[in-house]
Amino acid sequence: QVQLVESGGALVQPGGSLRLSCVASGSTNGVTAIAWHRQSPGKERELVARITSAGFTSYADFAKGRFTISKDDAKPAVYLQMSNLQPEDTAVYYCHAECVEWGVQYDYWGQGTQVTVSS
Repeated sequence: QVQLVESGGALVQPGGSLRLSCVASGSTNGVTAIAWHRQSPGKERELVARITSAGFTSYADFAKGRFTISKDDAKPAVYLQMSNLQPEDTAVYYCHAECVEWGVQYDYWGQGTQVTVSS
């Protein structure tokens, strides 16, 4: 089992930046990838960025060039550095872990952290 604790969400003005953190605990050796998703009121949850255990990264189109996902295997933790934030980035951001335990795939989610972009 994997537990995910997110932090870093805040109120920020347009053009500002934030760094979100996701600290993982539990059976983290089985984690194959961690992703950031976000969800705004009335919208479906959408992928923001993803990083595999091998370090390969991928981004949604809206995140390319502005957001950077990274990881620290020692903690372990993943981070999402967000720059040039815009009002449309306002959402609850969730950390998601893909995990394989005894050959079985599991998905774990954090509680989410609120990001609000407003002037």
